[in-house]
Amino acid sequence: MSDDKRRTAAHFGDAAESYFESEVHRLGDDRQTLAAWCRDATRALDIATGAGHTAGAIAKAGVSNVVATDAAPQMVATAVREYPVTGVVADAERLPFADESFDAVACRIAAHHFPDPEAFVAEVARVLEPGGVFAFEDNVAPEDDELAAFLDGVERLRDPTHVELYPVSQWRTWFEDAGLSVEAVETAKLTLEFDPWTERTGVSSTDRAELERRFREASPAAKATFEVEFDGESDGEYDDEPDDESVVSFANPKALIRARKR
Repeated sequence: MSDDKRRTAAHFGDAAESYFESEVHRLGDDRQTLAAWCRDATRALDIATGAGHTAGAIAKAGVSNVVATDAAPQMVATAVREYPVTGVVADAERLPFADESFDAVACRIAAHHFPDPEAFVAEVARVLEPGGVFAFEDNVAPEDDELAAFLDGVERLRDPTHVELYPVSQWRTWFEDAGLSVEAVETAKLTLEFDPWTERTGVSSTDRAELERRFREASPAAKATFEVEFDGESDGEYDDEPDDESVVSFANPKALIRARKR
């Protein structure tokens, strides 16, 4: 594992309990959707499990053998403590499993931290048996380059382990190239409360002020696309926000993709 990956694992390991308690990660219909896509499996793998919420949902859906992997040992320990799953510390881009070991693989809200997403998708395809399902979810970039750059910029400032967001079109290409046929795509927006979003990764006061400045000075298109809300905003307009208004929330685009190994 590279030094960058070790630093990322340490960063998330330190926040394991915070991620277990996080409503963004612990709740949501999206987690149930991924679990439902995996429920006919007999051997399921959850990659970058975090605190294990998705792995736990898959087990609750009736899959008797669920393996939860993460690069952070503390995350794996939390998942095993809280859910009836087997834990394995593993790099998402170099999985320690034999070919065709699973008939379902899941990965939820993690891939934007992976340095080599193509290698990750190739590993998913390798460990899936033919006909197996891949239940994938991540925050995604808009197809517009300027909007994508804005979102990546604030995400990276808030969390230095963030690598990059990709549009759905790019994920489709990687899936198809790896031998995974895309069967369904569901898009949505996840509303993030600004305070918990910054507190979860321990954002410094200086960086928090910079994040607020970027949201206040964002283009009208960015404010509308990401549904940025400010203190005192009531008319739905996004121009000329006062300098002293705080960011309350914004919406992150996300996609759930179901694919099947050919």
